[in-house]
Amino acid sequence: MMRLFRHALLLCLFCSATPAFAGDAIIGGDTGYRLWLKYDALPEIQRRNYLKSIKSWYVAGNSDTHKVIRTELEAALPSLLASDIKEHTQLRKQQLVVLTRDQIAASETELLTTLNNLGDEGYVLRQGRYQGRSVMLVAANTPVAALYGTYALLREMQTGTPLNGLATHSTPALQLRVLNHWDDLDRHVERGFAGESLWDWHKLPVYEYQRYHDYARANASIGINGTVLNNVNADPLILSPLYLEKVEALADTFRPYGLRVYLSVKFNSPQSLGGLDTADPFDPRVEAWWKDKVADIYQRIPDFGGFLVKANSEGQPGPGDYGRSHADGANMLARVLAPHNGVVMWRAFVYANEKNEERSKQAYSEFTPLDGKFEPNVLVQVKNGPIDFQPREPFSPLFGAMPNTPLMMEFQITMEYLGFSTHWVYLGTLFEEVLDADTYIKGPGSTVAKVIDGQLHDYPITGMAGVANIGTDPNWTGHPILQSNWFAYGRFAWDPTLSAESIAQNWTRMSLTREPAAVDEIVDMMMQSRETTVSYMTPLGLHHIMGADHHYGPAPWVDFLGRDDWNSVYYHRADTDGIGFDRSPSGVDAVSQYASPLREELSKPETTPEPLLLWFHHLPWDYTLADGRTLWDALVQHYYQGADDVAEMTQRWAALKGQISPLIHKQVSMSLQIQLNEARWWRDACVLYFQQYSGMPLPKGLAAPQADLDTLKQKQFPHAPGQG
Repeated sequence: MMRLFRHALLLCLFCSATPAFAGDAIIGGDTGYRLWLKYDALPEIQRRNYLKSIKSWYVAGNSDTHKVIRTELEAALPSLLASDIKEHTQLRKQQLVVLTRDQIAASETELLTTLNNLGDEGYVLRQGRYQGRSVMLVAANTPVAALYGTYALLREMQTGTPLNGLATHSTPALQLRVLNHWDDLDRHVERGFAGESLWDWHKLPVYEYQRYHDYARANASIGINGTVLNNVNADPLILSPLYLEKVEALADTFRPYGLRVYLSVKFNSPQSLGGLDTADPFDPRVEAWWKDKVADIYQRIPDFGGFLVKANSEGQPGPGDYGRSHADGANMLARVLAPHNGVVMWRAFVYANEKNEERSKQAYSEFTPLDGKFEPNVLVQVKNGPIDFQPREPFSPLFGAMPNTPLMMEFQITMEYLGFSTHWVYLGTLFEEVLDADTYIKGPGSTVAKVIDGQLHDYPITGMAGVANIGTDPNWTGHPILQSNWFAYGRFAWDPTLSAESIAQNWTRMSLTREPAAVDEIVDMMMQSRETTVSYMTPLGLHHIMGADHHYGPAPWVDFLGRDDWNSVYYHRADTDGIGFDRSPSGVDAVSQYASPLREELSKPETTPEPLLLWFHHLPWDYTLADGRTLWDALVQHYYQGADDVAEMTQRWAALKGQISPLIHKQVSMSLQIQLNEARWWRDACVLYFQQYSGMPLPKGLAAPQADLDTLKQKQFPHAPGQG
């Protein structure tokens, strides 16, 4: 249907806000809105070198996606090169050429052969000869792949890569690279800490924010090709005609950027929305209702991606309500989506205390018996760890345990357990740690990355999901540094073998500064930041000791919630004998869900990696670690060192003033002050609480906390953001 401003590609590349900070002379400036697509002028020597390869540019094709490519180059090249470089309507000597397969000369057999192996999303970048001319070439089979290649070239330029002799090609390792928005229809974002939801449902479908285009641009620039618009705790109204018209408008906006739309759906929608008396997946009326609903969606949105489902978890309805399995429920939806090439992403985040099984084991126990029973267009979406996005967890034992069922990684980009988007925590190191973890399922080298990308089990479809940290804040993520986590997620979803450090280097150069010494300093802080946070929150394998419900701040004393596995004391099990959760064979035996030899390694405290020690073992306070320290001393020293490291970060960042955009520098400085206060809060609360049980003095040289434990326990946060 008609849309106002449909496909209006008025790129807001130089948007800035104009807040003034008390005591500072900052009026306007770089808010961080441009993300990693700033396109500020390169140093003169780089500009001269690039202009040798790119004197003008040419894009072959007139699709909506080709128009996006043109608009991006029109904005990027003159700015990066500080030159009046323009598009030409025909091939000329020494210029940038963007070609899709239907525009490539048949005589270019080598190029066409390369493209044969790159699918619909891969691209070629090379500086060399084409049709007898010297060109910088971006080539791909489809317009969207050419867009990815264009962004890849701009990334190389932004980070100073020489173009002379450049010859590379790339194709994504994972087919579905999706953001999950936990956004409600009232614009609240569950576990969101960067403002309201981007989607202004009330104004849709007529009012189209420029921000929707810039969101799509940012995702395309890092290869993200899907977005789930709404919360996994879904409101069935999302499937009503009123809201499907609004979803259609967003899908139309996103399509030229290669960004497909998906929806989270409530399993009992046939009842709550359709008026049936059941949602039993075996009832023909239920399947017929879904079939009609899916047909309506695809009539509106021909490239609709499919459904994300949270079922029989945390009170959400599901097939278990009717005595059916997860496979039964997923397959019913898969059958009605299959004729339209849609998929079902069925979450494996399930736990229930009535099962009388330790929480970390339940997803494995519930899903492994269903291996091979799902339809081909179903992916089981598994959180990276077996509990819930903790600062550190072992990888979920499901990875590798379902060779006949595609497993889709679910990472959390938002900061539910990591400081609510006020703490500097670069998650690239967490993503890398999980993806590089060895499952041993087919011997050494059977990494989690090789599970999810299908190398080990030849999955028919592959994917990765990231719970978004994006909102309406001017800088998108509530903290400028945390844009790096959105960026890192996209880069790892494209290529899980990348290094967190190289991603951090690229993001810093594209987003903050190109000054080499400043880049090195910032990247060093990024690479240390997650370990610092683990130290002052949950060292040595502790987990799930945050505040009740809101998940804000330390609360290892929580013991009053209705389920055992919602309480902090369930997880740390501190008593006068020691601390930690015994998941070894002598305890709940969660280690048995891992393959050998990892199972045996984790079964003994002396061979368990120290960062996971208390995840798998309950140990005495005077247990001796490999370095000779007692467990108590090491635990306390981690808490103190973590807080001290944040203090050092604040000083290091302060020293960068003048080398970073003043407004961004100020935003990060303020957030670091919050982080420092809260790191000390975590340190004091946890050390004082656990000392009650250890009965041991603090290690020599550490000053006693000035806080009072009873006072800390009384803190309340009735309007903490992001609550469910």
